[in-house]
Parts: sequence; structure tokens; C-alpha cells
Amino acid sequence: MDRITAIKSFVEVAHLLSFTKAAEQLGLSRLQVTRHVQELEKWLEQRLLHRTTRKVSLTQQGEQALVRFERILDETSALVAESANDKTSLSGTVRISSPIGFAQRMLADAASKFIAQNPNVQIDIHASDSFSNLVEQRIDIALRFTNTPDETLIARPLMAIGACICASKDYLDKNAVPTQPEELKKHPCLVHLSNDKWRFIKDDQSVEVKVSGPLVCNDVTTLIQAAINGAGIAWLPYDIARNYIAEQKLKPILQSYKLESNKLWAVYLSRSYQSPVVRAFIDFIAEQWQHDILPFD
Repeated sequence: MDRITAIKSFVEVAHLLSFTKAAEQLGLSRLQVTRHVQELEKWLEQRLLHRTTRKVSLTQQGEQALVRFERILDETSALVAESANDKTSLSGTVRISSPIGFAQRMLADAASKFIAQNPNVQIDIHASDSFSNLVEQRIDIALRFTNTPDETLIARPLMAIGACICASKDYLDKNAVPTQPEELKKHPCLVHLSNDKWRFIKDDQSVEVKVSGPLVCNDVTTLIQAAINGAGIAWLPYDIARNYIAEQKLKPILQSYKLESNKLWAVYLSRSYQSPVVRAFIDFIAEQWQHDILPFD
């Protein structure tokens, strides 16, 4: 019995709780995966999975075995990666999900640099402002902005990106410039679907303002263009807003207040699932994006 292959089959079934889905993920038949698990159980003389016609679940022994088997796969993968020190030998596909705006602003650039260094690598970017299902969509790495990463996944912090409140000079010339967060209620605000409550911090005190306005959407690029056109006031990620501020297309306001920054994480299922190229890409973007991007530093 090829025990590493059998262990991979068991770990996949344990994560997906389905022999059929595990077989699809591994490119094997359901019968092969079933035999792998049976051979492991015979070898260990322990039942690892409960099986019914409708459900698969781990036994207590299976839960304990899963932890150790993942460690074995992790160490095996690390050994393979270490033996291929020459990065030009990297090959394979990395499937990444990312928020749309961030994919356009920064991920495309990082991916292009990585591919230039590793011409045998393909990077598939799945740009969406909705959280992807890593298992169903077979995502290797999900880039997520959050201050509370999913505890069921492995999350590696990359950097923090701050935000700023902006409007066009034309808009501010025609309207009273807000000096207090509460005054935003009197202005048309350009609102991202995920953030209609803007939180401000000053002197260790915070205030939250629920905003509204004529435009609500799930795309930062659209909000920026609307702000440049003078449609209202927008809360914008500073990594993209800074360019428009430098070009004087947008002007920051309420600068005496701090806005909560968002942490960017690389999220993935398990290190034991990572090929050398996936590990290498995570290390690459961690190096590329090691510095926070915060307003007016």
C-alpha cells in the first residue's frame, strides 16, 4: 500500500466529509479512495470514519489520526520543497481569490512579477467581493480583508491598509466641508455595500456614523469615479485613494480623525494541502506586502 497516497485520501475525505467529493478533488475514483481508507484502517486496526448512506463523520480515533496525518503530509511537502531549492523549477497552478479592487490594484502586479521569475507557473485569479468557498471552488489562497479571520482556516497576516474620507475639490467648493463625523449625515455619501457605518477614532474615543446617499455599490472603483465626478463623499482604501489625492482629483477631509484599518490575510485550508508553488507564492506576497499602507504617515 502506498501509505502517503492513502493518507492523502483519508485527509481529503475527513475535510470534505464525502468520498465522492474527495475522489473528484484527488482525480481518483470513489472506489480507489474507499480502498485507501479501508487499507489505512486495516493497517492501524482502528475505525477512522463512520459511514452511512447519507453521512460521513470522523470517529474519535479518526480525529486523532487526522492531526497526525496532516503533520506527516506537511513534513513530506516541506521535504519536497526543500529539495527543490532552485526556484526556477517551480511549476503548477495557483488558484487565488481576491476582492475585485485589490486584484486590480496590487495582486495583478505581484502575480506578474512572480510569473516573470517562474515562467512555468500559472496563476488563476478569481476576483470577487464575496468570500469564496475554498473547498467547493478549489481555491489555494484567499486574500481577505478582515480583523477577525475565520478560526476554521489557517490565516497568515500580510499587511494593514488604512482608509480615508475623500471628496472632489468641486464638491467641497460647493458644500460646507464637514469638520465633525456627525456632519456627514447632511451630505450625500457614496457607500460600499459592506460598509454603511463609518467609525472614527480621536483621543481614544470612537464615534460611529450611519451614512447614506445616492449611490451604493460593491465596487470601490465605481465609488472613486463617482467621488471624482463630485457626486458626494466616499470612504476609500488609502492604497488606491493616495494616487488620486496626489493628482488633486480627490481631497481628504476629517484628517484629525483616524479610521480603522483593515488587515489583509492570506487564508488557506491546511499547509498539508500546499504544493511547493503555493507555498512559494504565499512567501512571495508576504515579502512584497510586508509594509502597511496607512494614511498620511
